[in-house]
Amino acid sequence: MELKENMRIVQELVPGKQITLAHIIANPDPLLYQKLGLNPKTDYSKSAIGILTVSPAETAVICADISMKSSNAEVGFVDRFTGTLIITGTVSAVDEAFNAIMTYVQEKLGYTVVEKTRT
Repeated sequence: MELKENMRIVQELVPGKQITLAHIIANPDPLLYQKLGLNPKTDYSKSAIGILTVSPAETAVICADISMKSSNAEVGFVDRFTGTLIITGTVSAVDEAFNAIMTYVQEKLGYTVVEKTRT
């Protein structure tokens, strides 16, 4: 009788109220938009992609709402199960959306936030 090894993957989530990643990619390669399944009609010359991860994961929905109401950024992807939010727009729109999100969750919800980064 042959024994088969099964791979076991354990995923841990540390509870907390925090933004763990807030990164802006300024002027990304158009191929990145395609690989991520984002809007292909984007004006790539003035574009940015913002990536945010938040815990608890459901807060990503609130962050998506804030981003749309605070700037001209568009939601490219939001996942309430992993806490991932991807927004697109001009560099200034994405930056403005991140500022509004980080201010709200820090001041109103008592979250810990990381420093915003940019490439």
